[in-house]
Amino acid sequence: MSLEKFSYDNRTVKWFAYAAIFWGLIGMLAGLWAALELVIPGANLGFAPITFGRLRPVHTNAVIFAFVGNGIFMGVYYSLQRLCKARMWSDLLSKIHFWGWQAIIAGGALTLFLGYTTGKEYAELEWPFDIAITLIWVVFGANMLGTILKRRVSHLYVAIWFYIGTWVAIAMLHIVNSFEMPLSLFKSYSWYAGVQDALVQWWYGHNAVAFFLTTPYLGLMYYFVPKAANRPVYSYRWSIIHFWALIFIYIWAGPHHLLYTALPEWAQSLGTVFSIMLIAPSWGGMLNGLLTLRGAWDRVREDAVLKFFVVALTAYGMATFEGPMLSLKNVNAISHYTDWTIAHVHVGALGWNGFLTFGILYWMIPRLFNTPLYSRKWANAHFWIGTLGIIFYAIPLYWAAFTQSMMWKQFTEDGTLKYQFIETVNVIVPMYALRALGGLLYVSGVILMIVNISKTVRRGAFVANEPAEAAPLVKAAPEAHGKSKGHWHNWIEKRPVQMVVFSLIVVGIGGILEMVPTFLVRSNIPTISSVKPYTPLELHGRDIYVREGCYTCHSQMVRPFRDEVARYGEYSKAGEFIYDHPFQWGSKRTGPDLARLGGKYPDSWHFNHMLDPVSMSPGSIMPSYPWLFDNRIDKGKTPAMINVMRKIGVPYAEGYEQQSKSDLEKQAGEIAANLKKDKLEIPADREIVALIAYLQRLGKDIKATASNN
Repeated sequence: MSLEKFSYDNRTVKWFAYAAIFWGLIGMLAGLWAALELVIPGANLGFAPITFGRLRPVHTNAVIFAFVGNGIFMGVYYSLQRLCKARMWSDLLSKIHFWGWQAIIAGGALTLFLGYTTGKEYAELEWPFDIAITLIWVVFGANMLGTILKRRVSHLYVAIWFYIGTWVAIAMLHIVNSFEMPLSLFKSYSWYAGVQDALVQWWYGHNAVAFFLTTPYLGLMYYFVPKAANRPVYSYRWSIIHFWALIFIYIWAGPHHLLYTALPEWAQSLGTVFSIMLIAPSWGGMLNGLLTLRGAWDRVREDAVLKFFVVALTAYGMATFEGPMLSLKNVNAISHYTDWTIAHVHVGALGWNGFLTFGILYWMIPRLFNTPLYSRKWANAHFWIGTLGIIFYAIPLYWAAFTQSMMWKQFTEDGTLKYQFIETVNVIVPMYALRALGGLLYVSGVILMIVNISKTVRRGAFVANEPAEAAPLVKAAPEAHGKSKGHWHNWIEKRPVQMVVFSLIVVGIGGILEMVPTFLVRSNIPTISSVKPYTPLELHGRDIYVREGCYTCHSQMVRPFRDEVARYGEYSKAGEFIYDHPFQWGSKRTGPDLARLGGKYPDSWHFNHMLDPVSMSPGSIMPSYPWLFDNRIDKGKTPAMINVMRKIGVPYAEGYEQQSKSDLEKQAGEIAANLKKDKLEIPADREIVALIAYLQRLGKDIKATASNN
């Protein structure tokens, strides 16, 4: 049989590699700046776009979707062509995919800096970007599946299964979580509310980690680790079990982010059970990767690529053991809302995603440019600097988490809380400084890598179209398939379309069985008659709260623990949040919970606190928000806000939008008058007035039994 000559497209691979490096540096610098702001609050320079609440989502989106996203596409475009013995299906789709993704990243970062956000973690980008992401994801999928269908190899290698599973799951997660009602070009409200919104968000949020930060990188691991070690994968049977078990179990685990909240108990328990089950396939995959290195361990001492891969796999194992442990209620009672979660996530992000990406870059770039790596010593130095960075990042945060959580729960002999919240923050600030040092070390290693790769590129000659040849794929007759005595899994390994369909079914089961009862069985979300829709002014204040990213530091969910009830007031009920689009339960308490804040302080306290936090809370690390005292409330959009809210289920009376502006002005005037009594002059149309209205509303509909401490 004659061999067909063709070429691999390396140009797209190079573009994605460069983009991963560029955005990785940008995202990590944003994270380092955000870390410094928790030590030096003035580091935001009084500039709204770089306050912590806006900078954090820029950091998370840049690292996840820009750095890791481009790293995924870099690895997929390189490996898929070689596994299929075929050039990518369409060079045009490759270009559209690359430039479309970069445009989404750049536009998304700009709008997040400007405060345009949905307020949902890892899904902050507004509705135009959600549509663009969907279209570009379809382009990527069409190009990938087209390449698979025109392959010259019958068998689909395990890496391709993970690529297919990733594409299917992310499409489903993104579309379901992105249902929102637009108000304007860059403002929308989540279609879901309260408990339902929380369930959908963390079904998405946890599985964004599962199917964006994990499954595609497992596919890359199954390709690049055997290549770098020059060894076959340790156990192909393990890889089959790893894939199907992982994509089935992972999708159920999202509710473990909502333990002890107002989410129905059955959903919490379901998330815990499946989270514990995740240990088996996750560790099976980790061991499969590490055991692939058998016979190559002597090279690990000298080869930086193998060093990065070993630590990446170890970090994957650590993170996938720690995650299920954090889903145990007794552990979660300590860890949730603390820096333990932050440390856990970064062990995965810095160790697993970061180090695997660096190893792939060091292995791949010399091959694309047909030259040895400029400096193996620099690559090894990068490894050690990066490893130290992870250690200095993670250990202080674990320390901070245990310290703060234990302080939160301490009572005096007479039964009162031993520590004010601000005292627990001041104790851990030195640990935040060590975390920033770890981030600085990690970024320094990345800069060293950039210099090393730049010098490698300069002295090499790029191979844009790499020549290759392979025999054409001969399709066997149907009867030949029937007589085959291969493994049972061989049937689907040769049928990519069926693989897509089966993957969708497997990942869809968990989401359907968790969400449908929560949406259709009314007893899951009991209503509370005293809970009323927000007033027009409070709606504006809530939008400002979301815009400034207050949910990144404050929760609005009092858990049924003695210390939380004593500190914040009566524990939270599901019915409290039925008009919250989106929910604002938060996932980290750098500041105290705000669920019962309304009425605790006078309006003047909130005014001064937003202008100069330290004046009201000595030792506070919260930044000031002077622009709220200059910006005017956009009263013109009030009727449209009421109309949109009614469309998504908030029971405003028909025609209320005509009265909404006058109600807003009346309430704003009352707050301005209260402030004037305390010798604080402010026009009633300023944003600070709307924010005060919202903060004073929190918890008012539920009569708290204990004052916020």
